[in-house]
Amino acid sequence: MVAEITELARAHTADAIATLVAICRDGASESARVAAANALLDRGYGRPPQAIEHEVRQTTVARVPHVCATVEEWAAQHRPKAETVQ
Repeated sequence: MVAEITELARAHTADAIATLVAICRDGASESARVAAANALLDRGYGRPPQAIEHEVRQTTVARVPHVCATVEEWAAQHRPKAETVQ
């Protein structure tokens, strides 16, 4: 279905371009001429690149393997272990 519509639309490309050119040259209003000129340029050269701003926010999740009842219990589990001398 989409391919058929695309094919039908492309069959009228020459007429559409000729219409845009006619409007661009002899359009009744300035806005119609500008719109036609933009449409011709977009189709001939592609649309100008658009800048997109995006803010990245990072979230850090710490997973504790054992649920601790107190801060002291957690600290004791995560304290560096003393090295043993053999």
